[in-house]
Amino acid sequence: MTRFPLLYGVALASALGLVLAAGSAAGATVAPVRAESATGQAQPVRLTLPAPTGPHRIGTVALHLVDRSRRDPWKPGKPVRELMVQLWYPAKAVAGYPRAPWLSPGVAALVLRGLPAGAVRLPDTHGHVGAPVERRRGGRPVVLFSHGFGADRASSTALVEDLASHGYVVAAVDHTYDAGAVEFPGGRLETHAASPPPPNFDDPSDPVATKAVAARQADVRFVLDRLTALDRGHDAGVGERSLPKGMKGAFDLSRVGMFGHSLGGATSAAAMHADARIKAGANLDGGMFGPVLRAGLDRPFLLVGSSEHGRHNDPGWAALWPRLRGWRLELRLQGAGHSSFTDLQVLLRQHPMGLPPEQVDEMIGGIGGPRSVLVQRTYLRAFFDRHLSHRPSPLLDGPSPRWPEMRFPA
Repeated sequence: MTRFPLLYGVALASALGLVLAAGSAAGATVAPVRAESATGQAQPVRLTLPAPTGPHRIGTVALHLVDRSRRDPWKPGKPVRELMVQLWYPAKAVAGYPRAPWLSPGVAALVLRGLPAGAVRLPDTHGHVGAPVERRRGGRPVVLFSHGFGADRASSTALVEDLASHGYVVAAVDHTYDAGAVEFPGGRLETHAASPPPPNFDDPSDPVATKAVAARQADVRFVLDRLTALDRGHDAGVGERSLPKGMKGAFDLSRVGMFGHSLGGATSAAAMHADARIKAGANLDGGMFGPVLRAGLDRPFLLVGSSEHGRHNDPGWAALWPRLRGWRLELRLQGAGHSSFTDLQVLLRQHPMGLPPEQVDEMIGGIGGPRSVLVQRTYLRAFFDRHLSHRPSPLLDGPSPRWPEMRFPA
């Protein structure tokens, strides 16, 4: 089973860009459905993300980080590795701080390039740019997010924002060149350069996927180092961008977790194997690659599969499972497709982007978008609450009649 729709030769700008690419690959005409006003004039479709469920207002800031200790693995001619990281955190106040767009301007323009002008308006997030940090004695637990191959740091914003609204600091990492597109300060765009050949995500030994996971693992280690510096009040090499007030001492780096979708799920396991600072990890419907398959993990790890993905049909999951020596759990979101764990789960139901219904259903399944996001948010938060905040949840002990879509193994 191919676990991420890719069209090579087209910039894979974001999760939404992947939809446009998939539509072109399938020969579909990108002809968005547009509403009409009372005068009969077509109106743009305004996409929205579901509101976070937690009590905290959310701040966000983008960080430009430069790792001068290594060359870029995808472009060896570049002597440094550059990353963009989006921090999401509980905010002390948000008045006067604008809501952040879902995508940066350059990436958004790239994504919408194949659509008629004004046909779709991409969503704003619920995070406020540069809002001051709501400080908490001892800092807040930190969760890292890693996107799927060809996607970007915005691809699961609905999950990321919700964790921040419940008191977590979340760092969403763009893995440059295996991301679809990354926009750096000044408007410079760096697009996907990690393939061809396309990776085979069903093969745990696939060389492209294995290389990508190794590069991402190093990215994660570097980001954790930079967060440590930020927490101590250093500028951490974030460039000229001013940091939100209250960032110093905002992180509790003794409580670090990580989750990811698709190849990002594999990255979570690989990064945990390589860096003991990560105390708990979750894989949302991704294959497994790298040394972790042989070494296993001794810390909590959660596997959440789509309707067609689990230990019974994924060789990487089957290899890792007996080597998970800490707390472990496998769940399956009934009715979900592979892209259900991204913002596409709700955005494609608002606008199909010219894709036929059967292709949309293949990507995001038959489960309702808002309900799917709510279930994912609930179980992901329960996992991190249990293993980072020491708040046990009965949700992780067995099936719940309130959440029948989340299936436990027989």
